[in-house]
Amino acid sequence: MIARFCLAQQPEAWQPPAPEVRQLQALVRRLESLIEMRVAEENRFSSGISIESVRHSLEEHIAYLIEEIKQTERLIRNHINNHPDLKQQSDLLDSIPGIGATTAALLLAEITNFTQYKSARQVAAYAGLVPRERRSGSSVRGRTCLSKIGNARLRKALYFPAITALRCSSFFQQWATGLRERGKCKMAVIGAAMRKLIHLAYGVLKTGKPFDPNWAKTA
Repeated sequence: MIARFCLAQQPEAWQPPAPEVRQLQALVRRLESLIEMRVAEENRFSSGISIESVRHSLEEHIAYLIEEIKQTERLIRNHINNHPDLKQQSDLLDSIPGIGATTAALLLAEITNFTQYKSARQVAAYAGLVPRERRSGSSVRGRTCLSKIGNARLRKALYFPAITALRCSSFFQQWATGLRERGKCKMAVIGAAMRKLIHLAYGVLKTGKPFDPNWAKTA
């Protein structure tokens, strides 16, 4: 089946990510694992454990994980700063409301080559952020939701930046007002903001220019 698909569609040959991108991806995913471990241990600590030895062990492990997180964050910053292309791309992404250095690093690590996509919608589809309509025949019409078929790390990473952008950015606030006036619920607006962020990320990296609210109104 794969052979027939390739014969019919003639897809472009897969190119492995550059070594610096593979290293960034390894560091970013290690940071994600460390944060998950810290959260799990903090939840155990706050669950009301009364055995002093266990509490002491948890405290030591949490302290160790916090230091490992800080060290990994430093490694990510240094790695990006030591590679001009990554540094330029990170600065472009950082210009978008809601996207900081941590989210920019994850975007660059998970979307290893923005140039392989022909449109912002293709990038959004890769992240599972395109709308999916629930319909069966002419009688069943469910609420439109995100497809969630794609890179779960990207969706997870864009959730809080989308909330921050909606809360702090006048551009996103004005844009979201139109969605609410059309009857979109809170979660639908957040999902749309996540998709808008990925569209803007594609735009700034494709053009090589930082975020411009006037240009973004038409993006």
